[in-house]
Amino acid sequence: MKIESTPYHFLTGPATPTRGNVTVFVTDTLRQAIVTLALKPGEVLDKGAICDRLGVSRFPVSEALARLQAEGLVDILPQRGSIVSLVKITDVLEYMLIRKALEAEAVRVVTDNHSDELVETLQRSLSYQKAAVEIDDQFGFHERDLEFHDIIFGDMRFSKVKAVIENTRANLDRARRLILTPRRLSVTLTEHQKIAEGIIGGDGQHAAAAMRQHIDSVMAELIAFAADHAELFADGGVLKDESNFARFPFG
Repeated sequence: MKIESTPYHFLTGPATPTRGNVTVFVTDTLRQAIVTLALKPGEVLDKGAICDRLGVSRFPVSEALARLQAEGLVDILPQRGSIVSLVKITDVLEYMLIRKALEAEAVRVVTDNHSDELVETLQRSLSYQKAAVEIDDQFGFHERDLEFHDIIFGDMRFSKVKAVIENTRANLDRARRLILTPRRLSVTLTEHQKIAEGIIGGDGQHAAAAMRQHIDSVMAELIAFAADHAELFADGGVLKDESNFARFPFG
């Protein structure tokens, strides 16, 4: 049998599993599969097949699914099993508002007080992003995209602010991967370049405005995508009837 036809072929079991960390490993593995869309919104999860693929017992898989349910990534239905949760666009809207407020302020702070290494690190990140765009490497670009934002927060050294952002990341990353196209990659690169220009030029207001524009641009595209692909979203259907989404506070 070819590996591509094996259930959950994208999952890989631990090389040397130990009793204490199996649940953590299974949780991390399934979370990664959900966030990267290898496990798609609404997909039914076959617990037995997951156990077989990862080479673990049912207990750590059950525990992992319970943890992922708490994160909003899995729905456990009594007597019916578990499914990958649909994305909630209303939650994504709130998370993006949080990110816009925090990240716009972060780039303003970093512009006025950053390490000597920040400029070089940002420029290197942008060069990696550009290379990914040129070959349409969506996975690679997404990783560099996350890295770009992490670089800014890392230089600011405000761990609590970064922790708030991390708490919103899993569901946001899943939603953002839905709109990864060659055009979106190119647009995001341009938006990142404008943010970096503000930081490098010492213009905190320009950097903050560029960050707000970047996040609004992504959010507007997500709303449009959710309206056209309501089946992937728990609340996608409301977009066609709820005018408030069209008045979402961009800018």
